[in-house]
Amino acid sequence: MEPIGANRKNFKNRCSNLRWKGLYIDSQFDPEHHFSNDSALTCLQTFKCVGPDGLVVDEFECSPSRTCYEPL
Repeated sequence: MEPIGANRKNFKNRCSNLRWKGLYIDSQFDPEHHFSNDSALTCLQTFKCVGPDGLVVDEFECSPSRTCYEPL
């Protein structure tokens, strides 16, 4: 079993403000325990699940079409 988030695809147009909440958990990977492939994401500009434009934050929606988008 691979660590959480290891199977996430790299998207070319990902916003530099997009963060996965799992990055803030300080724990070692343990293959003995089941894990959830949680995709809870936050925006570094708001620290919430919505961006400064009021729209939901996710891997697909945080694209160049949004006014708050900042390229990697």
